[in-house]
Amino acid sequence: MKLTQSPAITLTPAAIEFAREAICSTHALGGLRVAVVGGGCSGYNYALDIDEEVDDTDIVLELDGLVVYVDPHSYTLLSGTVIDYTTSFGKSGFSFSNPNAKKTCGCGSSFSV
Repeated sequence: MKLTQSPAITLTPAAIEFAREAICSTHALGGLRVAVVGGGCSGYNYALDIDEEVDDTDIVLELDGLVVYVDPHSYTLLSGTVIDYTTSFGKSGFSFSNPNAKKTCGCGSSFSV
């Protein structure tokens, strides 16, 4: 586990607040797992989950009191990414602004590099 002081991944205040509330509502003792997994129409999918276990190789971020776990491969693909949480009339959820994405799908949940 590597704790980093200068995270390459940023969560907006809205994303941090929503994640904190989700973690508290499940009574979990862990943090937010941010990952990139293979799949989707563009090659990679973003994945978020509440995780109570940290791997020895994880990069651990502390963002305004929220603990975030990221595996090294995902951390590289997400370098410079801003994660936001938005609520609108038609849709609510996390959105990713990833400067490494060369191509994204229409729904915004998959990308290629």
